[in-house]
Amino acid sequence: MRSMGMKRTVEPKVLYFGTPVVLVSTRNPDGSTNLAPMSSAWWLGYYAMLGMGTSSQTVKNLVDRPEVVLNLVDPAMVAALDRIALLTGSEEMSDSKRARGYRFEPDKFAAAGLTRTAGAVTGLDMVEESPITLEGRIEAIHPIGGPSEHLCALSMKVEQVQVRDDLLMSNDRYIDPLRWDPLIMKFTEYFAGGAPAYESSLARGWQMPPLNVG
Repeated sequence: MRSMGMKRTVEPKVLYFGTPVVLVSTRNPDGSTNLAPMSSAWWLGYYAMLGMGTSSQTVKNLVDRPEVVLNLVDPAMVAALDRIALLTGSEEMSDSKRARGYRFEPDKFAAAGLTRTAGAVTGLDMVEESPITLEGRIEAIHPIGGPSEHLCALSMKVEQVQVRDDLLMSNDRYIDPLRWDPLIMKFTEYFAGGAPAYESSLARGWQMPPLNVG
């Protein structure tokens, strides 16, 4: 076996070795839908676990209004997603977030150039361009690390799944893994099919963290 060199002990800024990108729909206090990108999600059965920053508008919404939609993203949506990567639905933000270039935007659907469609279960606005949408509710929120980390994991029960026809296998019970090509975030870069997909706003200067919703 060919030697790949020695390993060194390091402290990377982020540990995002390759995770799918998701647009999260939640309900604002005024009833409107907040849309936010995130890249810490995994699934087991009909449950999803979502990792987010506790200061985000998304988490604030879900604490009081647990309905949620996960709009999965394919490479065709990457430009739209990147247009809202540094937007937040909260008028209040930390100095560190402001220093990274975030700004308040109440209508992120319009900012992204994405189309609203009504959710059947949650009543939230979903992303029509999304090939796969998962509607459901947050059942539990767990803090991660100490108070200074400002991180949490949210457990979501998926109640309805909508999939674009061309991604379904013949019996409608399975999604074709060859046709479904999710947009992936590795560290702060977008990838599709193993290749760079788009120049990420988050990657301009490695001081920026991965997608952590707003």
